[in-house]
Amino acid sequence: MTRPSAPTGTRSAPRVGTKGVPRAVRERQILDAATEEFGRRGYHAASLTAVADRVGVTKTLLHQYFGAKQDLYLACLTPVGDRVLDAVRGAMAEGGGRDPGTPLRVLHALFTALQGRREGWFVLYDPALPADGEPARRAGRYRAEIDRLAALGTADLLDEDGAVDPLDADALMYAWRGLVTALVRWWVKHPDQSPEQMARRCARLFAAAGAAFATEPPR
Repeated sequence: MTRPSAPTGTRSAPRVGTKGVPRAVRERQILDAATEEFGRRGYHAASLTAVADRVGVTKTLLHQYFGAKQDLYLACLTPVGDRVLDAVRGAMAEGGGRDPGTPLRVLHALFTALQGRREGWFVLYDPALPADGEPARRAGRYRAEIDRLAALGTADLLDEDGAVDPLDADALMYAWRGLVTALVRWWVKHPDQSPEQMARRCARLFAAAGAAFATEPPR
């Protein structure tokens, strides 16, 4: 039997999930809770029971909505990876290359993209993902593209500064990734800090660090 179509000019009622909560809202609640769980505890230690309990649904319903643990992880990873990549690309394009303001602009864009799901960075950079699974492969593709963009940015900055050692750009790219990870970890512990406040804090820290490292090291 086919379902009757809605009368012309009217909207179909939203799909209802558990306890009268629209399914789209419930799915968003699950993804928020799962992103925090995966980001805080890592893929292996993350508990689907904890996610279900936090949202107020059964683990069975969690599986009905998102499938197995791997599928839920991918549902958390993909929007985070897309937002982070879009943020980095947009910030770099705005500067037009070789702009000394690009690093801070990229950081501000990253903080803005992660606002509301800060633990998403650690979903994307979970070192313990099963190497032979789709989560690791998809996360690896996101990371590779982020690294490629970071390599372009660091090479441009060093070239503008007159650096000649080709390994400097590679070293700076690795340092940049570690710096972002450390800043996001600090940010998670300080939920009152907005993306704008974080960007201003980074500007102050970079200025102080730049002055501290401006002198030549001892020979």
